[in-house]
Amino acid sequence: MSSVKIGVLISGGGTNLQSLIDSINDGNINGEIVLVISDNKKAYGLKRAEKNGIDNMYINRLEYDSSDDYNEVIIEKMKEKKVELVVLAGYLKILNEKFVKKYQNKIINIHPSLIPSFCGKGYYGTKVHKACLDYGVKVTGATAHFVDKGTDTGPIILQRVVNIDNEDTVKSLKEKVLKVEHKILPEAVRLYCEGKIELKKQNNRFVTKIRRG
Repeated sequence: MSSVKIGVLISGGGTNLQSLIDSINDGNINGEIVLVISDNKKAYGLKRAEKNGIDNMYINRLEYDSSDDYNEVIIEKMKEKKVELVVLAGYLKILNEKFVKKYQNKIINIHPSLIPSFCGKGYYGTKVHKACLDYGVKVTGATAHFVDKGTDTGPIILQRVVNIDNEDTVKSLKEKVLKVEHKILPEAVRLYCEGKIELKKQNNRFVTKIRRG
């Protein structure tokens, strides 16, 4: 089976990107990251890509008249690299409908909570962890899921639970959840690249079935 060409979108430090790079370098993922794009010029994830010889670029949203124009440019860059799977690794922009349709069931995102809790519009980054602490839930976690036209509404691939302790702060909870993200995102990508994720319709929505072995 030929390796899958992967494009990664980032906005920040790129620790999830690094987890993918490490997993690929260790031979755990039958894929190759061929392009990293950031909407943030100062994103350290661009340096991570550069250090690993991966083509990377910053695309400034302000240089385009609309979000649709901005997304169109990213689509074209992905097409040039023949990207087969798009991974959102801490990407804070919303993909437009055309982008999602172009890569339908070929976009994987990592979210820092157990979807459907603490997700959707306005729930990103540390805002998610603060909401968990404010609500007083005893567990949270991370979710790897496919992206659809909604916000955090696509089929769930993998989830893992993180316990919340009485002394946890937004910072400590973020660090605990990140450790889990770094495990399940590469695992979700591995399963995709091995063709082990099946999508089935159930109760008027799509769900995933993971083939083991």
